[in-house]
Amino acid sequence: MRRRVILITDGDEYAKRAVEHVAHEVGGRCISMSQGNPSVLTGPAIIQLIKKTPYDPVLVMFDDSGLLGEGAGEKALKFVATHKEIEVLGIIAVASKTRMAEWTKVNVSIDRDGELTPYGVDKFGIPELEIGRLNGDTVYCLDELDVPLIVGIGDIGKMAKRDHYENGSPITRKAVELILERSGFHDKRS
Repeated sequence: MRRRVILITDGDEYAKRAVEHVAHEVGGRCISMSQGNPSVLTGPAIIQLIKKTPYDPVLVMFDDSGLLGEGAGEKALKFVATHKEIEVLGIIAVASKTRMAEWTKVNVSIDRDGELTPYGVDKFGIPELEIGRLNGDTVYCLDELDVPLIVGIGDIGKMAKRDHYENGSPITRKAVELILERSGFHDKRS
């Protein structure tokens, strides 16, 4: 049976705490060892960890830490996203103030007030001027992947403390819940 995962393009300590919290809240699992800025685990190593988790959805973090082009985080993300034993429910594309202009198309974004918007957002969760476009540092390869939904959000666990894990990481949670809802995850489980 294919494992159902949500990929997240951020892996710093704030993201780890937020993603762990949200995974627990939605009844999923977080691969905490995928945390890193930049990512240190390879795609095959992450697949082994996903297979060991007792249940889905599995939330996995990837981070290139601002390196130009395809870094370790993106190589691992592509490996996991295209693996035959993995079903990607969606990707949370995280905005950053990237030094290099890397961007991706997003289907929808969630701003720092928790509102859905067709515009991309910046790292603070404030809507940008372009529809369906988000700047980030681990988003270079997302357009190449065949995934059902890409949700753009600001910097996980931050956004002027509006997504802090002590506040329940409401923006990250909303992004995860949106992916679960639109993928039919709950329908398939029952």
